[in-house]
Amino acid sequence: MTRPSSRSADRVAVTGGAGFIGSHTVELLVATNAKVLVIDDDSHSCGVGLPAEVETWLADCGSAEAADALAAFRPTVVLHLASKGGVQKAARDPSAHVKSSLASTVALFNAAVRAGARRIVTASSGGTIYGDAQHLPARETSPSAPRSAYGAAKLAEEVYLAAFGRRYGVSTLALRYGNVYGPRQDGTGEAGMVAITCHRLLSGERPRIYGDGLQTRDFTYVGDVARANVAAIAARRSGAVNVGTGRETNVDQVARLLSAGAGGDQHIDHEPAREHEVRRVCLDPTRAARWLGWTPKVEIANGLAETWSWFCKRPHAPGITQ
Repeated sequence: MTRPSSRSADRVAVTGGAGFIGSHTVELLVATNAKVLVIDDDSHSCGVGLPAEVETWLADCGSAEAADALAAFRPTVVLHLASKGGVQKAARDPSAHVKSSLASTVALFNAAVRAGARRIVTASSGGTIYGDAQHLPARETSPSAPRSAYGAAKLAEEVYLAAFGRRYGVSTLALRYGNVYGPRQDGTGEAGMVAITCHRLLSGERPRIYGDGLQTRDFTYVGDVARANVAAIAARRSGAVNVGTGRETNVDQVARLLSAGAGGDQHIDHEPAREHEVRRVCLDPTRAARWLGWTPKVEIANGLAETWSWFCKRPHAPGITQ
């Protein structure tokens, strides 16, 4: 464990920096010569080592240890990417989710302000906050109508963040992600349809879809999301910004593209639809272009091919003989 050092310019603290989205983002930040502190509890590490110059602290982002690390590092910006479960996990025990996720996030915001941060950027969820939006692609001005405990908690995080911004005069931004996918995502859990499908295909299993497969998502490549994160750190606008492609893709199409890439028969196993999930997701990225100078670059077919290639090449991939 590397201890945080004293303050200088371009100091960025990243919670969840050892995870899927975080590791890609940290690599980009290091390439800009930013000084980076990663706070991560190692519960969702992607297994890829961080650059040697990154300072690290093993702790829950809302803990006293994390607050001490922030106070010593004194970041100019805090980027909050640490995640505590997805839609289904939150639905099973909403109270526990509030305690582990929302309470931890609010504690982090407080610690960030006390450590002297002048900007806080947080990962939110465009896939759940708008609920079943009446008009697509959803804009940031669309009504917030989450239908899941996960989406409600994300919306509450945004409200708390804005309140901290008003109270302490710091700039704050909530990045409302689409359905992020790409290399380094965990394919063994409940969330992340692309990664789960890759894992199943490599294990000799068929893709599995919950429902009829016609439900749509705004699949957004992790490299594009990492670029949005770095742009948000450098920007000064406060509020909420969608980070998506503005395109709907149904999950059946994604499963078939991955299966075809794997040389499979493209037969898909269907299970009953899950509760609490929205039917259609599509995010308007216009504000991101205006506020951050960001637009998505990776088309879904190319992103899926890159993701499948990574899963095939990773050490000890299921179904791969070393």
